[in-house]
Amino acid sequence: MMDLFDDLPAPDVDWYPDWLPPADAARALTQLIGEVAWRQDTMGTPAGRVALPRLTAWQGEPDAVYVYSGIRNVPQPWTPVVAELRTAVEAVCGARFNSVLLNRYRSGADSMGWHADREPELGAQPVIASVSLGVARTFDLRHNKTGVVRSFSLKGGSLLVMKGDTQAQWRHRVPKEPRVMGERVNLTFRWVTPRAAGR
Repeated sequence: MMDLFDDLPAPDVDWYPDWLPPADAARALTQLIGEVAWRQDTMGTPAGRVALPRLTAWQGEPDAVYVYSGIRNVPQPWTPVVAELRTAVEAVCGARFNSVLLNRYRSGADSMGWHADREPELGAQPVIASVSLGVARTFDLRHNKTGVVRSFSLKGGSLLVMKGDTQAQWRHRVPKEPRVMGERVNLTFRWVTPRAAGR
């Protein structure tokens, strides 16, 4: 992980690898797969719109509308397990969250490319709390100026909190891992500036 004595850049993150007991994490995964309204979104590319390599869902307060990659996310109501996890995450982070992006990686073939969560409605220094359930997947953070990469193995029940200048100075991804079998669900809790439902 990060060596306290190396002088290379390090992202401003809090890392709780064993945040949930394994039995609780497994139960939450099963419940989420059943209770969440998963969808297959598409994103714009130079070759036209293509399917995202994962399933997604957006939940939150009614005015927590969020737009990324040309996708306008109007929140679905909090489902029971998501609401429970939000309360627990808020207690750890000392922050409030009005929305969550859920990503469902059906196998190691599903992924997320390099990006930063820098949409204006997130603010200059967003706190984004990432809960992982299911099989472990690699999570890479790459520093914009130096290219230094910091990697985490996000196993089921872990919590990674990105804060401070992490979104401004780093990009992150979940790379394809063809040998990984099994599903992973990731919940990234955040606060988005509320907007009118029609906007």
